[in-house]
Amino acid sequence: MADSATPRTADQSSRCVAVAYSGGLDSTALLHATALQAARLNQQGAGLQVLALHVHHGLSSHADAWVLHCQQQCADWAAAGLPLRLQYRSVIERPAAGQSIEAWARDVRYAALREMAQAAGADLLLLAQHQRDQAETLLLQALRGTGVAGLAAMPARQWRDGLCWARPWLNHPRAAVEAYVKQHRLSHIEDDSNADPRYARNRLRLSIWPALLEAFPQAQTSLAQTAIWAQQALALQQEMARIDLQSLADVQGFDLAAMQAMSPARGSNALRAWLKQQTGGPAPASLVQRLQDEWQSAGTGSWPCRQGVLRLYRGRLNWFQDRQLPAPQPAPRSLDLSIPGHYRQVDWQGSWRVEQVEAGGVSALQLQIVSQRSRQGGEQFQRRPGGTVRSLKKACQESGIPSWERAGPLLFAGNRLLFVPGLGLDARCLAAEGEAQLAIRWCSDAETAS
Repeated sequence: MADSATPRTADQSSRCVAVAYSGGLDSTALLHATALQAARLNQQGAGLQVLALHVHHGLSSHADAWVLHCQQQCADWAAAGLPLRLQYRSVIERPAAGQSIEAWARDVRYAALREMAQAAGADLLLLAQHQRDQAETLLLQALRGTGVAGLAAMPARQWRDGLCWARPWLNHPRAAVEAYVKQHRLSHIEDDSNADPRYARNRLRLSIWPALLEAFPQAQTSLAQTAIWAQQALALQQEMARIDLQSLADVQGFDLAAMQAMSPARGSNALRAWLKQQTGGPAPASLVQRLQDEWQSAGTGSWPCRQGVLRLYRGRLNWFQDRQLPAPQPAPRSLDLSIPGHYRQVDWQGSWRVEQVEAGGVSALQLQIVSQRSRQGGEQFQRRPGGTVRSLKKACQESGIPSWERAGPLLFAGNRLLFVPGLGLDARCLAAEGEAQLAIRWCSDAETAS
């Protein structure tokens, strides 16, 4: 299932509720409250099972002791009658050189949580973030200069990959969580890394947050409310983008000329949504601004974007992954395409497809010995019988074929151009009426994959 910020009810057929459980104060409180409520519901025949999910990052010298603590606590609660069991995952890989440890730990933790929850058959995963966490997240994102998506911070519920990630305490102050732990006398882990000022959230929490609350006592509530407004603004942006992309984007790419008729804000919103669809992630704001500023004067152009490149031709923008970019053009070679079939050309990253037709084809005799080679310049092409013979470049321009789609192999019968990908057969080579004939088509691997 694709990512969605739209909340929906978890599948009621699921009898397993997963809880992300680090052993710290917040997750300990959430796990205990969830298991306690499940036990109460089970008295009414609900048959619920709570699965505590712990991720052993291996970053702390205390990590093994934390696993033992979590195992013992879950065993004690289960012995007391709570429907609870623990599962943990040890992370083997390490962050790459220069990679943010915070970002790396978050990514591997969420990946491990997702895999363990799905393997257990759970479709609901509870996370213990609370109101202060939400306020801190919004403030950190604002300091990074993020847009509305960043200011929206953490959603209360979100479906990703068939799993509902829910934060039931997102609007509750941390003081309420601390009171719960005190009331039930719950033991929990104190992570020493929380005092390490090398991490941005710790610096905010230790140095800035106390002064902020002293000057603005309602800061936590106000910032969390701002995140809710940002979430609504983000949902509206996404809704408008879905409407606009129906007219701006198709298989030919994104229509920058049509976008120009919109207000700058609306056009930018649609462009950013399309870029995210194509590349799988947000595009830098600087790139979006460059595209809006440069495309009219550029005519044609290209811009690096994530693991690929954006290409502009005749007002339309397309994105190509690195693996879809044309390879260096191979040496010429001779082929026999006189029999219908599929002729794979590994060096050209594509295939010739030949099939029998009744009209509009070429005779099999002409295809017995053909040469396949790249453009050399100066080639002539006739698009229709009796039409004007033009340069191949001009013929491609008249047909609206972008320059990057002109890299496929040309077919020649002797020195006579026979076939051009995107244009088809040269009209001077068409078979006579009543003659057995074949149609040719070139299919690139990129086209087949899409």
